[in-house]
Amino acid sequence: MRAEDARFVKIGSEYDALLALAEWRLTSSRRAWGATVVGSARSSWRRAGDRIVLEPDVTLTDIGLALECAAFAVLLVRDGGAPARRWFAGFFALIGAAAALGAIEHGFVADKTSSAGVAVWTATLLAVGLAAVAGWGVGARLVLGRRAAPAVTSGVALAFAVYAAAVVLGERRFVVAIAFYLPAALFLLVAFRLAARRGDARVNAGAWGLGLTFVAAAVQQGRVAVHPRFFDHNALYHVIQAVGLYLVFRGARLATRVAPRA
Repeated sequence: MRAEDARFVKIGSEYDALLALAEWRLTSSRRAWGATVVGSARSSWRRAGDRIVLEPDVTLTDIGLALECAAFAVLLVRDGGAPARRWFAGFFALIGAAAALGAIEHGFVADKTSSAGVAVWTATLLAVGLAAVAGWGVGARLVLGRRAAPAVTSGVALAFAVYAAAVVLGERRFVVAIAFYLPAALFLLVAFRLAARRGDARVNAGAWGLGLTFVAAAVQQGRVAVHPRFFDHNALYHVIQAVGLYLVFRGARLATRVAPRA
């Protein structure tokens, strides 16, 4: 082979080697990029998976509140007796339903504006409204008697229809639910006081319990927290409310046992 031909063969071999090296580097870069993307995705998934419950303190206290109310409702239904006791059972069942829905929203709904988030929040507001209707029904049967009580509940049912229509059509501010529920809670507090005067003074436990739920609401609105991250104002609200509802349950059992017009 001539020297000139050998030189061209050498240049060709070096060119092939450079092409091979460039191809290897490109392939390695692609693999590294792919590994980085996959690793990042897995890391993000692990971070999301590490926190399955979005707000553990609020979610767990909501669940506890729901279980407590469910137990009260079952006990009141099992006891039987006066119609007011069945209304009390409905009252606790609806508050428990609202708490269970709250646990779903605080624990598992990240996007509150999604269709799921809106559905859960709407159901929560409707449950609060129905609890208010039950509160009016209980109070009426404790202090107004059998004839007047149905008229009160009929009027409140009509008011609930208006409230429910507003909620479904888009008025979903929590302050609206509070405005609908607060008169019922105050009326029930007065009913407990009147029932205690007519019979067993221990019925006042129900009035004290409702007063404590008002304190709980003030704590929530004032954003008073044990710890801003691990036990916030909503969790503390649930704990205080749970104590208040226990007292309401105690008063309910006594009031429906002694109230002559229940």
